[in-house]
Amino acid sequence: MIRFALGKLAEAAIAVWGVVTIVFFVSRVLGDPAVLLLPLGASETELNALRSSLGLDQPILVQYFNSMGAVLRGDFGMSFQHMRPALDVVLERMPATAILAFAALVLGVLIGAVAGTIAALNRGKLAELIVMTAALLGQATPVFWLGLMMILFFSVQLGWLPSAGSGTWAHLVLPAVTLAVFVSASIARLLRSSLLEILGEDYVRTARAKGLLPQTIFTWHVARNALIPVVTMIGIIAGELLGGSVVTETVFGWPGVGRLIVQAIQNQDFPVIQAGVAVVAIIFVFINLAIDLLYGVLDPRIRRER
Repeated sequence: MIRFALGKLAEAAIAVWGVVTIVFFVSRVLGDPAVLLLPLGASETELNALRSSLGLDQPILVQYFNSMGAVLRGDFGMSFQHMRPALDVVLERMPATAILAFAALVLGVLIGAVAGTIAALNRGKLAELIVMTAALLGQATPVFWLGLMMILFFSVQLGWLPSAGSGTWAHLVLPAVTLAVFVSASIARLLRSSLLEILGEDYVRTARAKGLLPQTIFTWHVARNALIPVVTMIGIIAGELLGGSVVTETVFGWPGVGRLIVQAIQNQDFPVIQAGVAVVAIIFVFINLAIDLLYGVLDPRIRRER
């Protein structure tokens, strides 16, 4: 297990390095930040002076190796817009993203687990049709469209909830519900399929033949095994949510990491782009590492293989 964990850590480090490298080179083709930062009509001398102070006058490979060396020390440079360490700017936005992600994940998993279980236990009945139709619509509906409809109905028409911003729990409701719709739909469909597969296994039939109570069979023989693929799905979704739900944060004006990265791209703020994407990548790979390790707890067969 230790060797497996170390191997996964090495893979995570390579993945983060690859992401940061790609972001570095892609961000350099967005344009010249000196032109954006200085007033319109600035002289070439002023532009060159700013490029020199930002290190943008050096060859691209020199910039890259200098940047990677600094990143290894946790230094992503100064934000062009905020004039503060880029990593500090990103980390300031993490609590808002974490709150939104946690609320959406908890709500989505609870609804999805109940809906998926109802669909599996009522196979071929009206309840399954209703749940699966709703889940399909939930996955197919674009997040930005659903968010706009939420604002139009609950904020503009009814006036119940604020349409954008943060600061109170009321501001959290609409973006969290918007994200939870997709989360619950994904969980419901996967859990239903997993439960139906496990319910058809021989050991479940054997448990029934022994006269065990349906509740006992479902709890100890079905649910635990059916949760293994669902745990993976939850891990992937959690990584995506903690990485910043760009569209949702933008639609609702939520001050999270996703919205910050969009603003940094618009402002050609290279250090913030790099720091933001690096933080997102680290969160994503380490959540998936935790899920891989949790697999061994849920499934002894996997633990023995490792």
